[in-house]
Amino acid sequence: MTNLPPPVVIGIAGGTGSGKTTVAEVILERAGAGNIALLPQDAYYKDLRALPEAQRKVVNFDHPDSLETSLLVEHVKQLCAGRAVEIPVYDFASHARTNQTIRVAPQPVILVEGILIFADGALRQLFNVKIFVDTPADIRFIRRLQRDIHERGRTVESVIHQYETTVRPMHLEFVEPSKRHADVIIPEGGLNTVAMDMVVARIESLLSHVVPGG
Repeated sequence: MTNLPPPVVIGIAGGTGSGKTTVAEVILERAGAGNIALLPQDAYYKDLRALPEAQRKVVNFDHPDSLETSLLVEHVKQLCAGRAVEIPVYDFASHARTNQTIRVAPQPVILVEGILIFADGALRQLFNVKIFVDTPADIRFIRRLQRDIHERGRTVESVIHQYETTVRPMHLEFVEPSKRHADVIIPEGGLNTVAMDMVVARIESLLSHVVPGG
């Protein structure tokens, strides 16, 4: 074990389609991808391969119970302790984990991104910086519609049905209230250059105490 300072753990939360990934990409680009271990919460959906396909399709994927948050917490702790982790690879078309994993090595910054990461107390307390990306509901819905059709093989009807029955209600019950835990709220996400300049400057300041020679 080395005597290096513990890594900086950053959480990026916000509703579906809010622009969390864009914020993460800006941070990766400007703070240096080589300094950052990225853990997307989407990788930690529970494996539903044991369920019949019809049952998989009716699972509420916007409720905290659909996620194996305990594994995400354990992975953050392992990275903080200087150990690499193997994060799951999730197949959203079949609602099951694949047999593959992605190895993530410990870095000076651990970046965790997902809609519900501030809704869990055990996970929330691991973050040194908590960022919430706040984007209007209509913009978020359009982005989700486009993503689910092009990237996840969904139909327009299925996306609209899911949005009305689970996405919107769960956003109001879990995601929106979790905003109160944020240290920084960024309207319009990565497109907000003023906010991103401030966030990146803060991260670079924290990194200067963590990265050797920083």
